[in-house]
Amino acid sequence: MVRTPGGAETTGALRPVHRTRLYEQLVQRLLQHIHDSGLVAGDRLPAERDLAQRLGVSRNSLKQAFVVLEVQGMVDIRQGDGTYLRRVDQAEALEVLLDRKQRLPDILDAREALEAKLAELAALRRTDLDLRDMDAALQTMREQVAAGDLGAEGDRRFHAAMAAAGHSAILQEFYGALAAQISETRLESLRQPGRPAQSLAQHERIVAAVRAGDAVAAVAAVREHVTAVSSVRLLDWQP
Repeated sequence: MVRTPGGAETTGALRPVHRTRLYEQLVQRLLQHIHDSGLVAGDRLPAERDLAQRLGVSRNSLKQAFVVLEVQGMVDIRQGDGTYLRRVDQAEALEVLLDRKQRLPDILDAREALEAKLAELAALRRTDLDLRDMDAALQTMREQVAAGDLGAEGDRRFHAAMAAAGHSAILQEFYGALAAQISETRLESLRQPGRPAQSLAQHERIVAAVRAGDAVAAVAAVREHVTAVSSVRLLDWQP
């Protein structure tokens, strides 16, 4: 039983109703507008002032909704130029975003620790077959990025090849156990503007160090890469 602010008691279905945050409603309205208007990646959305007037809301509320879409990599907000559509697939629920925002720092810490050690071992233990697997993964990512894709599959194959090249069964098992969580950080990072090409270049530096047998350089290259992966809009978002 719950006592309401007025002193009355209520139970079950008669509990006070919680209002949906306005910007959540605006996110859905904007997605519906994108769908109904047939907008495609690269298209410019109407000006904030115009949208706010048509929706009957403040520009501040509209900005909050756009930030949610930006965090998900769906729009690119260019100061002084406008907001452009980056992709048109369905947005995630806000609860999913908030949950990932909370877990992401711990996952990134685990990635850095594991990948740095695996890169060090790979530089010392890699075989010619390991190098061929890394090169094949890099080529896959090059082709994906050149085609305008995020390069997620090439990215996944690259890190799997790196983990295998360390020739440590226990560390590889640990890395595999985190595959789902690591995939979240991968997609979050690759959705950032310009990140797929940057990530590919960083992978190439890691492989160059491993190929040279330079464990120190391999560890440094991995840490540089994880630092870049950690720079995502989601972690700056204050809902």
